[in-house]
Amino acid sequence: MNKNNFTKVMAMAVILLFSAGIVLGQAGRGVARMGGDVVDKDGKPVPGAKVTAVFDQPGGSTFETTANKKGEWVFMGLGTGNWLVTAAAKGYLPVTVSTYLRQLEKNAKVIVKLEKQAAGSGVVEDEATFQTLEEGNAFFKDGKYDTALTMYEEFLSKNPGAYQVLLNIGDCYREKGEYDKAIEKYNQLVEQAAGDVTMRKNLSAKGLAAIGLCYLKQGKLTESQDYFKKSIEMAPQDENLPYNVAEIYFSSQNTDEAIRYFKIAIQIKPDWPDPYYRVALAYLNKGDNAKAAENLEKFIKLEPETERSAQAKAILEAIKK
Repeated sequence: MNKNNFTKVMAMAVILLFSAGIVLGQAGRGVARMGGDVVDKDGKPVPGAKVTAVFDQPGGSTFETTANKKGEWVFMGLGTGNWLVTAAAKGYLPVTVSTYLRQLEKNAKVIVKLEKQAAGSGVVEDEATFQTLEEGNAFFKDGKYDTALTMYEEFLSKNPGAYQVLLNIGDCYREKGEYDKAIEKYNQLVEQAAGDVTMRKNLSAKGLAAIGLCYLKQGKLTESQDYFKKSIEMAPQDENLPYNVAEIYFSSQNTDEAIRYFKIAIQIKPDWPDPYYRVALAYLNKGDNAKAAENLEKFIKLEPETERSAQAKAILEAIKK
């Protein structure tokens, strides 16, 4: 590659990296359709269940609907990528499943199976306070962490069994830079999740990863790596955990660690395009154009006709000149 082409490639990669927050903030919109059923453990429909789909990237789009009498639900206008689908109904434990959507193919039906709620397992006693929780989420998204914290704590005081909100509370303290308080809340989450048969692994893994991020923000690399490792070991089949850890390292300009965790995500879910694209950009940062090209080609094969694939093709073309 001549000097001009190399400069062009690196400039494009830098623009993509530093505009990631803007791109992701608009992510999740497209023409894909996603539908499915909410059922109980016997396969019977759970009518009236609230279904939420969240694009699994920071600032990603959110869609909400209610299952019909047959437990069926559908969303339109979704983008290519990984989506987290959560179903919740009175008397049942909320369940979140991950699914990957493509624009130009028929996507498989998403079945969410709910189990009856046992005493003490994330019980919401005052359903009217869900509005408080949603308002807290909105304030958090706007960076108003003190207000969000007040909302979350109010919700928890009225629903002490809904311990999952400790993750949100910890996030507020983390964004405020009060890392000790954040870690305290995350540890409380992990401790309470230990007695929750249904949610234990998922919530514990999230809590451990959150602790790792607190240590990383404080420059305590050894501690952060230990907690990230524990998080992934807790839920080894969840490709989102190593991917999110990789993004954390990427944003901290720790390219080698970012590459390592992106590759773990690829090993867990080899047909997921996102980590191929991001690891290609990481390799570009290291000046390893051969590996960058290799991963861009894999990404384009998995996601051939999107805005991101057009960007990937442009970078790949410049690399090969």
